[in-house]
Amino acid sequence: MHLLVTQPGEISDGTEAVDLGQTPGDIIFLSAAASELALLSDAAGKRNGPPSLRLANLMLLTHNMSVDVYLENTVSAAKLVVVRLLGGIGYWSYGAEQLLSLARENNIHLAILPGDDQPDPELTAYCTLPPEACHRLWQYCAHGGRENAKNLLAYATSLMGEEADWKEPAPLVRAGLYWPGLALPTLEDVTATWTTDQPVAAITFYRALLQSGDLKPVDALVEALGAKGLNPLPIFVSSLKDAACAELVQNYLRETGPDVILNLTGFAVSSPGVGTSETPYTEADCPVLQVILSGGPEEVWRDGTRGLAPRDLAMNVALPEVDGRLITRAVSFKKADSFDEEREVSIVRHEPVPDRIQFVAETATAWARLRRTDVAERKTVIVVSNYPNKDGRLCNGVGLDTPAGLAGALERLKREGYELPDRFPASSEDVISLLKSGPTNSGKRQNGGEAISAYAYELFFDSLPKTVQTEVMDRWGSPKDDS
Repeated sequence: MHLLVTQPGEISDGTEAVDLGQTPGDIIFLSAAASELALLSDAAGKRNGPPSLRLANLMLLTHNMSVDVYLENTVSAAKLVVVRLLGGIGYWSYGAEQLLSLARENNIHLAILPGDDQPDPELTAYCTLPPEACHRLWQYCAHGGRENAKNLLAYATSLMGEEADWKEPAPLVRAGLYWPGLALPTLEDVTATWTTDQPVAAITFYRALLQSGDLKPVDALVEALGAKGLNPLPIFVSSLKDAACAELVQNYLRETGPDVILNLTGFAVSSPGVGTSETPYTEADCPVLQVILSGGPEEVWRDGTRGLAPRDLAMNVALPEVDGRLITRAVSFKKADSFDEEREVSIVRHEPVPDRIQFVAETATAWARLRRTDVAERKTVIVVSNYPNKDGRLCNGVGLDTPAGLAGALERLKREGYELPDRFPASSEDVISLLKSGPTNSGKRQNGGEAISAYAYELFFDSLPKTVQTEVMDRWGSPKDDS
């Protein structure tokens, strides 16, 4: 199999086998969070002498061959390996199994820790360090911040039998307000920058971005929203699932009454396959836009044909939809802005894309404006799928009962004062019957549907690629033949 050799400043999404090219180190720290690696690099500073430290992004080691090469070339001579694994053992099962086998064979201290602040007992079986040591290492990471990162490195040194002065993990504020240029601002500090009677746009993002100073996308959104006449309310959280964070977010939203929320965190509070859970945003009763901070480089995304990487799609698209968030687009991508030669790792941060930041700001402005528009003045359109084969796929959605969902949506619109006919589709059968009364893709001619002039149709049709024109004509025939 072909094996790529990474170069300083390169970013890979882990789909190809790569050789990170790192030399052996005494302490190995692996994490999928580039912000965490940047924080540890900063905390390590200029270290004189042993122990040597290697930092690597776990997302580069998703390919089995990448794991094998890295373990042989870099990890085999290590004394301590710490892995921060987000999502459970299933996300890196091969790597964890091979690493545990190597650790036992070479007498390496190993701690595979949760990648968030939620305990994961399953990971205990993949550690060779005592539970107390693993817990302490995890708490340094979970609380975060520069001082905890420095003490983590000192404690790691002590675990190898060397003298080091370390302190216990220190809890940090799990959630709070942010404003560019201000340290731990109060709500009064933030609202002092606002324009009276303008819509409020809350922005929620991970505390890790604040801890590592990786705030370019947040700052860009604050500036863009302000330029559109919205009052930004940036809130950082360690996790929306954390009860204390959720309560604090709810309190800020309750005090400010946002017209729109921009969420930059991944995953969802609700679980797929069950009813939607209460979230910190439920009480605000306003649109929640999911804003994506991509974990990959912009060049790969632009040059590729698949769009966002599978991990981005799962974390920032599929799961957030379970909470009912409205997906916008990726506004930033990862970019290597420096290379730590001593730790042999690229320091990667988020780089916002101006036109995509602008798009999200305009979208938020439109939703805020719509929320302040009387129901009677709103124009509502519901678009459903009409797949190009048979009527059995009308209004289809993978894993969803779309007709029932549409009927439920119409019922709610009626309850909330929207003007609907006295007899509107109230069941799945009604929805399908209505859709089949107009044009479909079954190939059968049916009456109904919207009409446009022949001139407008031909003008648009002539702009399509010839291959598309041929396919349309083969299926539907010439518009001149329509009765």
